[in-house]
Amino acid sequence: MDLDKREIVTKLYNILDERKAENIKVIDISKVSVMTDYFVIATASNVNHMKALSDYMEKSMHDLNVKLNHAEGRSANWILLDYGDIIIHLFDRESRAYYELDRIWSDGEIILGLVQ
Repeated sequence: MDLDKREIVTKLYNILDERKAENIKVIDISKVSVMTDYFVIATASNVNHMKALSDYMEKSMHDLNVKLNHAEGRSANWILLDYGDIIIHLFDRESRAYYELDRIWSDGEIILGLVQ
């Protein structure tokens, strides 16, 4: 990684915002979990939008020389892209409300996005 993790998640937040993702949050969970440092969570308006966001996130991370460790849900309503220290969660509206990652990880610090 050429950039530090905070700079990368800030870039990801801005890219998602430019691409019209909704309710974007970056949560620093490094003090409450050993699994990762940051969750980037966003909502897509439909399945095609979610797939386009996922493709763009993968391209952006590749361009930043960050290696994808694992991806899940590419044909579902929740796409997870695991980059080790940064995990990106892309949801449709219903799945975001159902799984409530924002609430589950509320002990983390929201560093970008609205606190609700």
